[in-house]
Amino acid sequence: MKLHFMKYRKLSYWVSGICVLLSILSIAIKGFNYGIDFSGGISMEVTPVVADYTIDKMRHDLEAFKPELQAVDNDSILLRVGLPKGSTDEQLNARVSEIKNILGNRVEYSQVQVVGPKIGGELIRGGILAILVSFVLMSVYIWIQYRGGYAVGSFVSLVLDLILMFGFFSIVGLEFNQTAIAVILMGVGYSINDKVVNYDRIDENIKKYHKMPMSDVIDLSVNEMLYRTIMTSVSTILAMVGIYVFGGQMLQEFAIAMTFSIVMGTLTSIYISNVILYHFNLRETDY
Repeated sequence: MKLHFMKYRKLSYWVSGICVLLSILSIAIKGFNYGIDFSGGISMEVTPVVADYTIDKMRHDLEAFKPELQAVDNDSILLRVGLPKGSTDEQLNARVSEIKNILGNRVEYSQVQVVGPKIGGELIRGGILAILVSFVLMSVYIWIQYRGGYAVGSFVSLVLDLILMFGFFSIVGLEFNQTAIAVILMGVGYSINDKVVNYDRIDENIKKYHKMPMSDVIDLSVNEMLYRTIMTSVSTILAMVGIYVFGGQMLQEFAIAMTFSIVMGTLTSIYISNVILYHFNLRETDY
């Protein structure tokens, strides 16, 4: 059975345009749910030494701080507390003392990390710089590897991937931290890899079927690669399901974001980067 992807090329532009618009509006109006990495806060790994001091009791004792608690290996508990907007380093240190006073001698401390607002700001700039550098390097690779319509299609879809990934974190409200930066970089890398594989097959078929209409060549190429694309995406998503189910609360958001990036990368490969090729005469492209 041959699926006619080019038949819906105009619809793909409308859907993509709406998704980009919603992403930009959400980023501009709602912003991001910055995690402790970027906004500043406290991260402690503690182990209860009192038998009946459970994670629920700890959550109740620290209710005023709105903590994030997660059970980890060896009966330890990961405790994370954010900071009110505009807090100073002195207020941060005072909050650490308050938490330790509340917990008292009922726990032992394995690790205590404090991220001040200034450090958080530096981490944000570093994360954005990492994304920009990777974007430039991927763009250079695309331009060297391809020319004409291939380069334009890859570049446009790469920009779209980045906007949609940022928009997803803003709209859904997932915590935006250093892990989110890693997810965005991995998601875009996965997407570019998928596009390059599809482009190679399209290029082969263009040289093989000299008289076939461009839309049919693209449909044929996508259909030939469809099984490989689906199996790669499904196998990766299944791994994310395992992480979501067994990885605990902190890895659940990672799994959700990665699953979105995989689905998004697959769809933009089929309905954006490939569709853009339709508007170019690739048979006259000089490599």
